Amino acid sequence: MEEITSVSNFIHDFIDEDLEKGVYTHVQTRFPPEPNGYLHIGHAKAIQIDFSTAEKYGGTCNLRLDDTNPSKEDVEYVDAIKEDILWLGYKWDKVLYASSYFDFIYECAIKLIEMGKAYVCDLTADEIREYRGTLTEPGKNSPYRERSVEENLDLFKRMTDGEFPDGARVLRAKIDMASPNINMRDPVIYRIAHVSHHQTGDKWCVYPMYDFAHPISDTREGVTHSLCSLEFENHRPLYDWFLRELGFETPSRQIEFARLNLNYCLTSKRKCLQLVNEGIVDGWNDPRMVTISGMRRRGYPAEAIRDFISRVGVSKAFSVVDFGLLEACVRDNLNVNAPRCMAVLRPLKVIIDNYPEDLVEEIELPVNQDRPEMGTRVIRFSKEIFVEKEDFMIEPPKKYFRLFPGNEVRLRGAYFVKCVGYDTDENGEVTAVHCTYDPESKGGNSPDGRKVKGTLHWVSARNSIPFEARLYDRLFVNPNPSDESAGSFKDNLNPDSLTILSGCRLEDGVKDLKAGDTFQFMRQGYFCVDTTTTEDKLVFNRTVALNSSWK
Repeated sequence: MEEITSVSNFIHDFIDEDLEKGVYTHVQTRFPPEPNGYLHIGHAKAIQIDFSTAEKYGGTCNLRLDDTNPSKEDVEYVDAIKEDILWLGYKWDKVLYASSYFDFIYECAIKLIEMGKAYVCDLTADEIREYRGTLTEPGKNSPYRERSVEENLDLFKRMTDGEFPDGARVLRAKIDMASPNINMRDPVIYRIAHVSHHQTGDKWCVYPMYDFAHPISDTREGVTHSLCSLEFENHRPLYDWFLRELGFETPSRQIEFARLNLNYCLTSKRKCLQLVNEGIVDGWNDPRMVTISGMRRRGYPAEAIRDFISRVGVSKAFSVVDFGLLEACVRDNLNVNAPRCMAVLRPLKVIIDNYPEDLVEEIELPVNQDRPEMGTRVIRFSKEIFVEKEDFMIEPPKKYFRLFPGNEVRLRGAYFVKCVGYDTDENGEVTAVHCTYDPESKGGNSPDGRKVKGTLHWVSARNSIPFEARLYDRLFVNPNPSDESAGSFKDNLNPDSLTILSGCRLEDGVKDLKAGDTFQFMRQGYFCVDTTTTEDKLVFNRTVALNSSWK
């Protein structure tokens, strides 16, 4: 597995310092997603940092599902998270759940109450926000802040026993309502939720908040370095406060890095879920989504995603990365590894008038001309073939070197053919092109040395394989899809993000196709067999064009 970057980064510098000082004798990290949605490209960066950092230092990295909010979580997401991590090429040491620590976290809450560092508060959520103050104004104490330890213990037990409805009471840490850091203004650490949990069932009706459960879970399982994105930097004082007040001897160290921001992409789980639920996209794995499952379905290689993250690097500075860089990484990978084949997306029939009626020839072509070790493939040639509609014009412009009346072109790997006529329907649309071929030019070269400027891809009409092509473009037209200054983020959707072409034709040189198989369609781009493919219907997704179309 490759490292995060080829050079050191500030995370490694901090870890080196800790090891040199003897703060820790080993390195243990974790990847801690909440199972409330599918992982996306931003998570891929975190995964690579967490796992590669542990690998660099010969340490361990666990997968921990931070499942503290059962109302939004599901086993479906747990399974999808595991699948995505393995597909990216990483393997955890252990699979853990924050819910496994609920008993211990609860004991920690009791300890804070007994220390006079936590209290039960009856304010509503709106009132808590009102009392919290602003960035420029301090908050004010809850009227329930000075309850006795005994009363708080009693009320918290009654909360735990299910005596009160959702939202009636919360448990808050008692820190400082005048703190310049709003996160330190008596944050809620437990709330009532009469919801069954996907791991613990109905054992609990109170659940810890993420900010409380996270540092305790980290330290409980021995995490030395808690690596997280930059939005948690303001939460670090709270993270440290909990561990310090609870008296952990060797607490985890939180280190923040800048999250991955891609233009024209949406990663908000709430908004992504809205797209899924409203049927705007075809599920979490829609190839237009930058979920890991969506990119996999589109045909992005895992190696390309890891390469992209490596190129972006690790920093603390906010930046927005151009989506074209991700596509370039995908293109670079597939250019080396993808087999070649010929496919016609918008077929136009070509009839070779002087070719024998019943003759079918086999033509041998390399699987990848740049990698001879990949071998060859055999395709069949016949009297009637298909080319792209755009490869014929009745009255072409200058420097058009494809088929037009009187012009000669090369059919890749086959023969020279010369246009001698065409058929049209009642509307004047071309329905077929007539050509003659030079039998001496087999292989694409003429014995007399004459040159042609145009080379076309083609497929046999009688032997080619029908398929449906799905051409994907960016899902949003706004570089910042979350910009709702002019309305909902849905107003930024690209109406042309998906074009479906039926009646496409694929050469018969490809065999045993299965979902995930990726090819370079010559002159077209890179395409991947879709997961919806059946024996009766072959579907290809365009992974990426041959050349960048990004402006």
